[in-house]
Amino acid sequence: MKKFIFIIFIILASISFTSAKANFDIKARTAILQDFLSGEILYEKDPDRSIYPASMTKIMTAIIAFDLIKSGDLSLDDKFLISEKAWRLSTAGYSSMFIMVGDEVSVIDLLRGIIVASGNDACIALAEGIAGTEEEFAILMTMKAKELGMENTNFANSSGINDPDNYSTVKDILIMSNYLIKEYPDYYEWFSEKEFTWDRTGGDPITQGNRNPLLYKNIGADGIKTGYLAVEKYSLASSLKRNNRRLIAVGSGFETKRSRSRESSKLLTYGLTNFDLIEIAKSKKPIDKIDVWQGKESQVDVYVNQDIYKTIKKAQKRLLKISINYSGPVEAPIKKDQVVGKLKVVYDENIIGEYDLYAAKEIKKVNIFSRLMKSLNYLIWGDV
Repeated sequence: MKKFIFIIFIILASISFTSAKANFDIKARTAILQDFLSGEILYEKDPDRSIYPASMTKIMTAIIAFDLIKSGDLSLDDKFLISEKAWRLSTAGYSSMFIMVGDEVSVIDLLRGIIVASGNDACIALAEGIAGTEEEFAILMTMKAKELGMENTNFANSSGINDPDNYSTVKDILIMSNYLIKEYPDYYEWFSEKEFTWDRTGGDPITQGNRNPLLYKNIGADGIKTGYLAVEKYSLASSLKRNNRRLIAVGSGFETKRSRSRESSKLLTYGLTNFDLIEIAKSKKPIDKIDVWQGKESQVDVYVNQDIYKTIKKAQKRLLKISINYSGPVEAPIKKDQVVGKLKVVYDENIIGEYDLYAAKEIKKVNIFSRLMKSLNYLIWGDV
């Protein structure tokens, strides 16, 4: 049997890939913007520069709790006893949930106190309840950061209070934000809540608003966390979702609260107005058919095992070619989920993505007589 390399081209209207627009900039020391589904970076400004993440640290504090809840080692209904160390932060001028020494506070209330009210006292209470001490909890945070590939991050506390050993980069904060949104979409909804009311001991309930300024703008923002330290100025990890498309931005070194809000909104809007998201393929859904040799069926559907998206720039349209490559016809028997070829994403004659293609079903080999007839037809007519 002769073998041929089959290449099927699918042409999509497209553009060159996403380097930052030369004349676009924002007023921050360091920033990054990503299209969530494609993973493509749409803008970056000194993304590996070391920063003090301030209250963006609290994203990881919440992640540690979410991981433990997922594994069954922690429950939202569990209650932790509030220590004097945690309480003191609520009296020291820091952002606080205003918990009291001796209170027993549920995990869900502590998490919402951290996420919405940015309570430093709630961070310590959660850290101590999980790990015994905040120091031990910070070790867990750093271990998780390394697991996620946050190569330039170290956590020294649970809240982001100024400490030279509590550092990160906007690129690493982006990695952390991606993990949160992908792994915990239900819990992520708490980051969009505009206020949290804590029915405190010994006083009237306290309602506090979310400090994320983008939640109050009509741009589709739904998270995630602000930060401020005198040595770092203002910072913000933010995200918006429109028409099933999500963008994530992280910036630090904004000079004022107002510029943090304005420039972060500008960055997210830039991503929306200058780029389109193209769906190449959906996981497990047939893309095309390939030819089969000596099988009970002459073709088999093929699929990829992941969603594939590419972000394209509106101002530079070209041709984005999607090719299905296989050495064929593929000889039966073929097992379901067997790798039978490659899907290649090509731009300007350069391969920018390559993915395995899998058979969508089992194809059995025909009997001996049928095989002889097929072989004869192939020799005479070239049919498969």
